[in-house]
Formats: sequence, structure tokens, C-alpha cells
Amino acid sequence: MTSLASCIFCKIIKGEIPCFKLLESETALAFMDVGPIAKGHCLVIPKYHCRTITDLPDEEMKDILPFAKRLAKATGAEHYNLLQNNGRWAHQEVDHVHFHVIPKPAQNDSAGLGITWPGQGLGMDDIKKTFEEIKGKLE
Repeated sequence: MTSLASCIFCKIIKGEIPCFKLLESETALAFMDVGPIAKGHCLVIPKYHCRTITDLPDEEMKDILPFAKRLAKATGAEHYNLLQNNGRWAHQEVDHVHFHVIPKPAQNDSAGLGITWPGQGLGMDDIKKTFEEIKGKLE
């Protein structure tokens, strides 16, 4: 895990690394992604340093979705993805929780996020068992 001192997003928050700042509040910062996969690709990050969304205190999330919504509207994209990855297997590259707003300009355009949805073909008994496991762990 990246330490607070070496975290690129924490350095951006502190102004040590410049960014194309779009929105800022006490708890969040939104800026352009410098490795965009589509025109208008931007990031929303909490100012609180943590690796995954499950490590992020609820009070630090208050501006995340409102910022993402405002950015999605501002890009003018009718189609877009809101993406948040947790852990290397889920393709997280920066160890500071962050949210991508990624416009998808056209269905057949290579710009934007390309996703496959490999259905697992689970039956209702399997889904019910998983439901019960998750439901039993909710606080």
C-alpha cells in the first residue's frame, strides 16, 4: 500500500503536483485524468487518504457522488461510466480511493470504457445462498 507521504493523489491535494482542478470542497477534489481514455475523463477523490471505499469513513463521502453527477452533466455526454476499482485484481492502480467519470462518445467508438459482462449462470438457489450470507453480515 502506498503511504500518505508518497501518494500521488495526496500530493495533488496538497498542491505539490499540479492538476486541472474542476471542483473542490472540504472533503473532495475533482480534476482531469492526465491519462484519459476518453475526452472529458476526470477523477473525483476524497481528501482523506485510504486505499479502498470500505476504508473510507462515511462522512468523507458526502461530496463524491454529487461531484460525479455534476461532472457527468458538464461533459455533455449522454452515455458515460462511473467507475471505482478496489484492489489490484479489480484494476486499481493508485492506492488512494478514487472515482472515474468516463464519457462514452459513441457505441462503436474505441474511446471510453470497454466492458464485457460475463454472466455466471448462477441459479436461484446459489443467489439465495449468497444473499443470505451478505444479508447476515450487514450492519
